[in-house]
Amino acid sequence: MRLSVLDQSPIRSGGTASDAIHETLELAQICERLGYSRYWLAEHHSSKGLAGTSPEVLIGQVAARTSRIRVGSGGVMLSHYSALKVAENFRVLETLFPGRIDLGIGRAPGSDQRTAYALAGGGIRDIEHFPQQIADVVGWLNDRLPNGHPFRDVRAMPAGPTAPEVWLLGSSDASAIYAAELGLAFSFAHFINADGGPQVTELYRQRFCASPELAAPAASAAIWAVCADTDEEARRLERCRELALLRLYTGRYGPFPSIEEAEQFPYTARDLAIIEHSRGRTVAGTPDGVRAQLETLAAAYGVDELVVVTITHDFKARVRSYELLADAFGLKG
Repeated sequence: MRLSVLDQSPIRSGGTASDAIHETLELAQICERLGYSRYWLAEHHSSKGLAGTSPEVLIGQVAARTSRIRVGSGGVMLSHYSALKVAENFRVLETLFPGRIDLGIGRAPGSDQRTAYALAGGGIRDIEHFPQQIADVVGWLNDRLPNGHPFRDVRAMPAGPTAPEVWLLGSSDASAIYAAELGLAFSFAHFINADGGPQVTELYRQRFCASPELAAPAASAAIWAVCADTDEEARRLERCRELALLRLYTGRYGPFPSIEEAEQFPYTARDLAIIEHSRGRTVAGTPDGVRAQLETLAAAYGVDELVVVTITHDFKARVRSYELLADAFGLKG
């Protein structure tokens, strides 16, 4: 089993966005030493709780501070941007760090609609164009735009002998189908939507068409997990995640809450019902218990790689969770 990391650069209650970015850089170096396979940076905008707005910038910083781990986006929200510019950004990264760069592409806005409107320069891109945007990015990355393409003579520079791995990220069957038809790798966001993920991933495998970049389907699942030395401590850390999700679902956005905030929050019956519904997307416990749950999920998805999302209010607890998980799976740094 390979384990990787998705880092959303969370802002802790009482902390700052600057703290979040610098913790991302520190955690990436730790996770490389622990033996994780990839380190992906998320993209969110106008958020009080997540500081990572520009994964392509953070990728360069993380890759420069590490030497072996693959580094990539989890993901670039392509609908906001020019396909050519995204390809150019990742060609630069691949030139600087050949053989280590992943381009994960997402379809969701990673923001509210007003922010998405601002990102698009005062307009909203038609999501129906998304598959063509993906094809254009892949074509420019590999200098392989088809005959008849209106920009076939335009090159994404700098050119080079290698190209980033391209992954489509999604929590529904739409991105799985796009990935399959374009011959790309696919990662299901279980931490966003736990419903039907194994079936969506199997659909991806069934419909996969080989491409010059990928001869056979490649899939992973992104899981939210927290590991602690005791079940009691893991449960306390899990409560923070529950409150963070509750705030997200009810429009009370804010930084990631502390254990004290989570334990003292005046939950209503409706709040508790929302939390109960969200628990299927969280894995929490001691190392043996978390390993067993993750192995069960990996078997259900039919994958040999899980991308682990872990957020705690205390950065040391977050590091400890990744350490315990690496030890439980016998990762080699």
